[in-house]
Amino acid sequence: MLAVDRVIRTRLHSDVVLIRQVSEYIISAGGKRLRPALTLLAGQACGYRGELLHELAAMVECIHTATLLHDDVVDESALRRGRETANALFGNAASVLVGDFLYTRAFQMMVTTHNMRILEVMAEATNIIAEGEVLQLLNIGNADVDETAYLQVIEYKTAKLFEAACRVGALIAGAAAPVETALADYGRHLGCAFQIIDDVLDYSGDADTIGKSLGDDLAEGKPTLPLIYAMQHGTPEGAACVRDAITHASRDHFHDVLAAVRACNALDYARDAAVKASQRAIAALAPLPASEIKQAMVELAVFSVDRQA
Repeated sequence: MLAVDRVIRTRLHSDVVLIRQVSEYIISAGGKRLRPALTLLAGQACGYRGELLHELAAMVECIHTATLLHDDVVDESALRRGRETANALFGNAASVLVGDFLYTRAFQMMVTTHNMRILEVMAEATNIIAEGEVLQLLNIGNADVDETAYLQVIEYKTAKLFEAACRVGALIAGAAAPVETALADYGRHLGCAFQIIDDVLDYSGDADTIGKSLGDDLAEGKPTLPLIYAMQHGTPEGAACVRDAITHASRDHFHDVLAAVRACNALDYARDAAVKASQRAIAALAPLPASEIKQAMVELAVFSVDRQA
């Protein structure tokens, strides 16, 4: 991961001062680096140890960072990872344009592999991620979104990059098609588990630990799984409270919404859904031989649902 960070800093250099400032600010914020870690693990699980794996892992992180920059502008977020968002500090225009720079730089990095299949995978992934962002935008303030529609959004918006991160690691290693598919399936299920837990933490986490204000999803009018379950299985009063909060994109009655969510065990239901996705991720690794890397991937799937941030 240290090698990946060095590649990221080298690749994000620009003669344009503002690009350097925003890029350095975002990269220095840290984060889990989960997606590039998946690329490293997938490649190593297939026996690859070359430097191109670092390049691909850094590329994946650049794409992820670009989506964060754009997300924070769309969501009008002021806090991420316990710090001011780039848009709050540098303005929306700078965040959008530097996000574009990160996207295009990521594709320059892909070209260095001279592997057309990797370009195909990442072109498809970034397109689907964009579709997921638009789907989520269409769902804002819509209290009639059901679980199927919610799962489609998180599979497009979040899980697709997890899937692609694993697939490109397998591709650069020249893995057989069944192994490539297994690793891609692992990434997709892991991404779903990870996003569901993110949505749970918005109602059960600690603001200082998760690095953002509780109830942000509610303030943005996002119908996430805990809220969807509460509207379908809560008391009429609780369901009406949640519906009203989503429709008006307000956290004014956050504590009432939280009470409604807890009263019908919506958080437990969502966590159980995340655990099932995590178990599917682990099961997808069956074609891989036993190894320290495979065990690390199993542990990562467990961590994705046990974490507090």
